[in-house]
Amino acid sequence: MNFLSRLSYFLMLSVLVSCSGVKKVPFENYVDTSSKKIKYQNKQAYTTASGVSASNQFDGARLNGFTQLNDSTFLVRITPENVPINNSPYYSFKLWSKTPKIAHIQFEYAEGFKHRYPPKINVNGKWEVLDSTLVSVKDDITSIKLNLSKDTTWVSAQKVVSYTDTRKWVDHTINGLSFVKLRFAGKTNLGKELPVLDIFKGEKKNKPIIILMTRQHPPEVTGFFAFQEFLSTILKENKLSTEFLNTYRILAFPIMNPDGVDLGHWRHNANGIDLNRDWSRYNQIEVKNAATFITKEIKSNTSKIVLGLDFHSTWYDIFYTNKKREGTTFPKFVDDWFTGLEKNVSGYKVNEASGNSTKPVSKGWFLYGHNAVGITYEIGDKTPLNEIQRIGRVSAEEMMRILIQK
Repeated sequence: MNFLSRLSYFLMLSVLVSCSGVKKVPFENYVDTSSKKIKYQNKQAYTTASGVSASNQFDGARLNGFTQLNDSTFLVRITPENVPINNSPYYSFKLWSKTPKIAHIQFEYAEGFKHRYPPKINVNGKWEVLDSTLVSVKDDITSIKLNLSKDTTWVSAQKVVSYTDTRKWVDHTINGLSFVKLRFAGKTNLGKELPVLDIFKGEKKNKPIIILMTRQHPPEVTGFFAFQEFLSTILKENKLSTEFLNTYRILAFPIMNPDGVDLGHWRHNANGIDLNRDWSRYNQIEVKNAATFITKEIKSNTSKIVLGLDFHSTWYDIFYTNKKREGTTFPKFVDDWFTGLEKNVSGYKVNEASGNSTKPVSKGWFLYGHNAVGITYEIGDKTPLNEIQRIGRVSAEEMMRILIQK
């Protein structure tokens, strides 16, 4: 960065920090997060001449077209909410047939995109990965073979976990726990409340704060599963968690992008924006509300953020960390945490990618805005649920153990 670039950067820093309200955080590479138009799905049931039907009439669906190609082959059309967008072609739809039928379902994506997620199916209320022998790929075209009947078969890139499902899980998880308060950090563009779990024991004044969040990107359900196990471990009333919550306070955001989740989006919110590029100027209401809520809690309780974990999904398990650690809240936390994980999860090897954020992502917001440890906690698309839960549980236990000793 030359002299003029550095001067411009620090001038921008002084302007942003002096703005009223929530402190805006400058990044080396600003991303324009002004709202963009999206293309809504036509919510409907499609019925073919052979009596096979498909529907996207539920929260979390993604189906943009359904046609019959021949006696046994049917084409599903999947397109994103808008472009540009990364290659995460999410799909979710229901199928049924008037008469029992073997059907071949062929996926067609918008130009430039290809199949990513192994299909999950649900026939009798239980989600499972479709047997790989029923999935075929030829000339980059993916097809699946299904036995259809009058009973509904759900086909989805990931298990469907809607906003309503999430709220039910929250209510069930915190039921009877007096040290957890369900609060809300405002509403989304489409009027959904943004839930926050406020967790502590004793007085919250002066308590260091840990932020947990997930579902900034709608299809990233495996990250949400890790968040569930991580949070549930903290909420267990045992000696470790009690000592931890007497010392620290958790603010947990279980669904950061409710609109995008229910709209069946590949990545964006209802305004067509990747929320995990908006942690600078807060153009999007979800990020603005979350940042405002956190800031008010810090100021009113003379507290500070010491750690932020943002749960996501990607192709494989990986932790994205900030390279800058000296001078932050806990300079040795990352190394100690990963050592504890490898020691207590049999056969597990931490996959870490370290680099200071140049774009406005949450882990950079924790670092540059709060001098706190920030980590993006990524779970693989295909990581089995029992492995997700094992890593989630141990990572929570090790975090508590390490921070109690600080």
